[in-house]
Amino acid sequence: MGRTKPLVWLHGEVKTPPLSSKGRREAGFLLRLLQSGEMLSLPHSRPMPSVGEACHELRVPDRDHTWRILYALEEDAIVILEVFAKKTSTTPEKVVAACRQRLRRYREA
Repeated sequence: MGRTKPLVWLHGEVKTPPLSSKGRREAGFLLRLLQSGEMLSLPHSRPMPSVGEACHELRVPDRDHTWRILYALEEDAIVILEVFAKKTSTTPEKVVAACRQRLRRYREA
């Protein structure tokens, strides 16, 4: 059995509210799978090369919209870059730019 990677939260959080209890549990379940080394794919996760290498977008369906958790798969941890409610088909450039900057600072440290 492999080592469980820690979650490193650089920005955002998963809590109720604003997520429903069901949405929070789903997010926790998917994050635990990532921590245990499982590679997720659609419909749960998709690559986000626009943010950086080994970056992905976790999709957490909830009541009126779908939450997104942008994360990076690093050697030592699962790095959470942002948590937000996605309301359009594209990720806002402002979010992508902020995540790039957070990831760069993490990797430099």
